[in-house]
Amino acid sequence: MDICWLCVGLAGTAVYLLVQFIRFIFADADLTLLWAARFGKTPESTFRGKVVWITGASSGIGEELSLQLAAIGARLVLSARRENELERVKRLCLERSSLKAEDILVLPLDLMDRASHPEKTTAALEHFGEIDVLINNGGRSQRALCVDADVDVYQALMELNYLGTVSITKQVLPHMIRRGTGIIATVSSVAGFVGAPLATGYAASKHALQGFFNSLRTELSDCPNILISNICPGPVISSIVQNAFTEELGKPVATAGDQTHKMSTERCVHLTLVGLANRELSLRPMA
Repeated sequence: MDICWLCVGLAGTAVYLLVQFIRFIFADADLTLLWAARFGKTPESTFRGKVVWITGASSGIGEELSLQLAAIGARLVLSARRENELERVKRLCLERSSLKAEDILVLPLDLMDRASHPEKTTAALEHFGEIDVLINNGGRSQRALCVDADVDVYQALMELNYLGTVSITKQVLPHMIRRGTGIIATVSSVAGFVGAPLATGYAASKHALQGFFNSLRTELSDCPNILISNICPGPVISSIVQNAFTEELGKPVATAGDQTHKMSTERCVHLTLVGLANRELSLRPMA
């Protein structure tokens, strides 16, 4: 019986494309990130022994970043407003790693108190002598209709999410430029490039971060060893909903709602570290 090799080839191609389409539909991250997770460099090879400064380290993605980085041997600067929670995270990191107490610096930080940022940066550098990685994770979300939200809420979102992050980055960047190497990673959001209901102010602050860091990357063309990376998660299980701004400053979210459909914090952080290890410019872990 004659075999139509062309038909076999076409059928094989069709099956391959169908499989890849199904994988794309059910993928929980962009395909370049999934490829790096399977075949690329491991986070251990990049971050072991490095000094990583994490803002917003007291809960959620920041806490999980701290735990996973400690487990692979990174030295940590943990920052957020709540010092007691940072101490709790430090204890967990020490329990789950071989790090010593001096390998983790608890450095309380208010992103909105920009006048304190030079002093905080100096403290981190005096403790470790260097900062290899800055992960801008601190910030808050929003749950409010635009027509109901006070302008003060929009100002707070921009002060915290955007200007606070820019301020810390500007403190660390000269140090990295002098050394000629470093990573500045910023936890943005899919809302940084696609608008979302109930989050007009949050989305605006994340759009601003995208514009700032994409522009900063072009300014650092003479420093190819400084990576500027934007992390853009989809919905992730964390405390971000409970801590979100509402229509008024100081008014809490009534209910966080069901979060079971969201990506786990552990998975999001693992993909994030994989992407940074493989020098991805834009990471999109998706639910």
